[in-house]
This record gives sequence, C-alpha cells and structure tokens, in this order.
Amino acid sequence: MSQPDEPYRRAMVVVAHADDAEFGCSGTVAKWCREGVEVVYVICTNGNKGSDDPAMTSEKLEALRRREQKAAGKVLGIKDVVFLGYEDAMLQPTLELRRDISRQIRKYRPDVLITTNPVRQFHQSGYVGHPDHMAAGEAALSAAFPAARDRLTFPELLEEGLEPHKVKEVWVTGHEAPDLWIDVSDTMDLSIKALKKHSSQIRGRTAEKRIREGRKRNAEHRGMKYAEAFKHFHLA
Repeated sequence: MSQPDEPYRRAMVVVAHADDAEFGCSGTVAKWCREGVEVVYVICTNGNKGSDDPAMTSEKLEALRRREQKAAGKVLGIKDVVFLGYEDAMLQPTLELRRDISRQIRKYRPDVLITTNPVRQFHQSGYVGHPDHMAAGEAALSAAFPAARDRLTFPELLEEGLEPHKVKEVWVTGHEAPDLWIDVSDTMDLSIKALKKHSSQIRGRTAEKRIREGRKRNAEHRGMKYAEAFKHFHLA
C-alpha cells in the first residue's frame, strides 16, 4: 500500500520526545500540511534528560527543547504542539497518560493518528529501542482505541466538555513489517530543515545522513526517491 485510502482533514502525532516526530514522520507531516491537513503534535515527556553537557540543567533543557519543537513545527506548518510534561526517560503507559492523550484526541478530533511502535525491536544494530517510545506508543494506541471513543471511559473528560471521538486510522512508525509507504521525496529537504531545529540533540551531519539513507531504503523498488514507512490500521 503506497497511499492512504482517503484524504484527511485533521491528524495527530503522539510521541515521547521533542524530535521523535521529526525523525519518524516529518516528511509525511510536511506533505499533509501542504495539502491543508491540520496536524497537532502531542509530546509526552518534558525532554529534560537528553544532554551530555555538564553545564546543562534539567530546567534549562526542558525549556530549550520546547522552543526547538515549536520551531520545528513552524517549519512544517503544523497547527499546534501540546506538551504533556511527563518526566523524560521515565515514561510509563499508565492510565493517567492514556487519559491525557485521550483528552487531546477528544479536543482535536483527528481522523488519523501516528505514534511509535510499542514493541521493542532488535533488527537495527546499535539500537535496542527507547522505553519512552514504547510507552508513548502503547498509551497512544490505548487512547485511540478504545478510551477516546467510549463515553463511559474517563467520565471526567465529559465533565470538561470533551465528547468521545473515534479515530479512523492509526499509523505506527518503526514497525518491522510496514504495509504503508508515503512518498516524501518532495518534502525531504523540509523534513531535514525541521530536524535541524533540534540543535541540542543534532550534531554534525550524522542524523541527516541516517534519515536520508533510511528513507531511501524505504523507497527501494517502490518508484520513489524517499519514503516513510508505517504499519497501517483501520479502527473498527
């Protein structure tokens, strides 16, 4: 499958950290924004652990990564960035996190939701997966189905005036058996520009090279130059 079944009006990306979306799906996000889709990011953690600088503090890093994510979102053209503020490197797929993501789904009412793989993978040498990524993926999937959909789940959301919402589709990044490939050849440079806004996390050209090579591999034998790959689900 090389394209989704139908056009979307609203989309949501739920990830653990500022920069996760830029690494995983920013070419697709840029493509959607160009087509007039309203895209919202939900960032689960405060990002306050990812630094090797002895002079950096958690408070400074949290503020810096918020600014970087907003700048990256501006490059892509997304509608909003929501920061849930959970502690970085300690994220768990709790009921509280599921509720907080369900709140954003009910508020923004996306047709399609992108999130990260909730299962640890071992197909990539040198990387065994980040526990925050798995936690964010599990909580987001559980929020999309069934929590955000079901009226009697999290009744406090009804008290906030947030009616249930059914997400039509979920796309999972980092899956070992993708079945949906999106041509991002025309938005590749924009994706890299957004990634570079995360200057506290990106050093030199290593990240850019890795992303270009990965998306080029995704595109092999599909008539594309660059592609992002997803596991695609229609929700009942």
